[in-house]
Amino acid sequence: MPFRSNNTLRASDSVDAPRQIRPPGPIANTVRRAIRVVKWLALAVVILLLGPLLTLAFGDVPLRGDWRTATHRATGLAPDPSAHRDAIVQVYASRTFGWRGAFAVHTWIAAKRAGADRYTRYEVIGWRMYAGRSGLSITDDGAPDAEWYGAAPKLVDDIRGARAESIIARLPAAATTYRYATTYSAWPGPNSNTFVAHVGREIPDLVLNLPPLAIGKDYRPLGEFIAPAPSGTGYQVSIGGILGVMLARVEGLEINLFGLVVGMDFRHPALKFPGVGRIPSGV
Repeated sequence: MPFRSNNTLRASDSVDAPRQIRPPGPIANTVRRAIRVVKWLALAVVILLLGPLLTLAFGDVPLRGDWRTATHRATGLAPDPSAHRDAIVQVYASRTFGWRGAFAVHTWIAAKRAGADRYTRYEVIGWRMYAGRSGLSITDDGAPDAEWYGAAPKLVDDIRGARAESIIARLPAAATTYRYATTYSAWPGPNSNTFVAHVGREIPDLVLNLPPLAIGKDYRPLGEFIAPAPSGTGYQVSIGGILGVMLARVEGLEINLFGLVVGMDFRHPALKFPGVGRIPSGV
């Protein structure tokens, strides 16, 4: 009887035979997908930060100065009440003070009834909210078009005549129904831009078109994810003002990622990009 060695190699044991590779399990697949998502989010954040960084690099936002000595001079954008007797409503936006100005603007509304000698300015100011006080400011003793801590404002909207008078009649009620008058957060809101967006939703005739740099305009409390766009011409979905999307006739398409907005205006063709604002025309 011939001898058979137990060390005889089978074909399947050959060193040249390909090894069978087990496919990754469900946990490994989940981890890989999570890593891929994190990589894409990180890339998106880097791209979104390019605008603010370029704004700082080219000196569009001054980093030096003291807010206590910053100027609040009138800029001549508001018509002289003595020469323009009709009703006027204007919306302004100005870069915020210091490095924050590379990311955001402060917005407010100025209004004058027909025949009035001065404007009333509606805005929310965060530093007023000490000791539980309201940050809602409705005043008529300052320039409606004043610099915001040294930064010159830009005119967002200018409405006159009968339409302006109708809006002015509703402004006090819209302002007093703002529910965050004693709560302020520069990012992601509620803040001064949340207030102006609220007024826009309360008064659709305003047809408000806030700048993409108005961080806080998209703020929605958790549980209230869907709302009209500030212009009243479309809708937005927002998770706490951090993630969201808006589609409206006036605003166009806007995508909000961590409070930074990218998008496109279809009516007046322009791109929207963090730090830069509208391209072309800025802010």
